[in-house]
Amino acid sequence: MIDLAALLLAGGRARRLGGAVKPLQTVGGRTLLDIAVGAATDAGADPIVAVGAELPSRGAVRWTREDPPFGGPVSAIVAGFAAATAAADSLPAWTLVLACDLPHAGSAVPLLTDAAALVPDEADAVCLGDPHSRPQFLVGLYRTRTLGRQIERMPRAGRDAAVRELVADLAVTVVGDPRAAALSSVGAAALSFDSAAALSFDVDTWEDLEAARRAGEDGNRE
Repeated sequence: MIDLAALLLAGGRARRLGGAVKPLQTVGGRTLLDIAVGAATDAGADPIVAVGAELPSRGAVRWTREDPPFGGPVSAIVAGFAAATAAADSLPAWTLVLACDLPHAGSAVPLLTDAAALVPDEADAVCLGDPHSRPQFLVGLYRTRTLGRQIERMPRAGRDAAVRELVADLAVTVVGDPRAAALSSVGAAALSFDSAAALSFDVDTWEDLEAARRAGEDGNRE
């Protein structure tokens, strides 16, 4: 295991879900929030800070809120980082940033931690790649001191900022999704049909949620 803290992004308006509380939607009998908490816990993260309105969850989670609420993911990262720093006896080497909308977080996070243990010192972050190998910055591990420096540079505590502004100039290692690679090898039609099985698949719409439930959450398929 590597030394890390975890920031779980559990806020947002979920407009494409009609304002439903996305982290409390269930896949495989667990909420998306509990899947994220479980992934961070299994990785040995301490502390684990969730950002958003406090919700029922399993595991040892500290809650905080961005100011003002719904200030966007960068604002949430800024607030979560401050809370994690205040709670930790010393800064961990890495900080996990994880959106609470991934049914397969339980498999994605160990892929990242395994990679982080091997990357050179010059690497600032390790992020999961989507099926097109684009980095998913909200499914990533960041060197804590580097992330702290990036946060200090953000105006207005990151309010309404794009995530790409926070990660600008970082040396990011992209970890390929082995499931996406397997799907793409059998053709575009299969990739489209089975995309909900990819580790990077996230839930934004009711259709996504139903697809995730059909694909199954990792802990219930193994």
